[in-house]
Amino acid sequence: MKGLIAGLMIMLALGVVPATAAKRPETMRVQINKEKRFAKSRVLIRFVELVDDSRCPTDTNCIWAGNAKIKITVSSGGRSKMLTLDTNGPNQAATAVGYSIKLIGLTPEPRSNIRINRNGYVATFEAEKLTR
Repeated sequence: MKGLIAGLMIMLALGVVPATAAKRPETMRVQINKEKRFAKSRVLIRFVELVDDSRCPTDTNCIWAGNAKIKITVSSGGRSKMLTLDTNGPNQAATAVGYSIKLIGLTPEPRSNIRINRNGYVATFEAEKLTR
């Protein structure tokens, strides 16, 4: 028993992490009408369309933060799936081709006195491989 406790204390002191520890999600930015591949995985994301942007302008006070909705295509290993993700709400993440894909940001943020060029949007995603 003392040997087990001593072994655990040494592992903690040396910062050894068990092999079952979760991997960190991979992050990537994709411009509208473009596609990119995550560096560490074989997942390809194409930012297909801005469906709606009703986010509260940053220079105003709103009762609700609003929401932006985008469509993307996620591909890997010959499989492909279309997803619709939101910046706010329950549809910020979805699963496709063995990965969890989460929309973590959309720029530029709206302002009351500026009209955003629809071709200027950039979405930031996290991808994490699902375990079996």
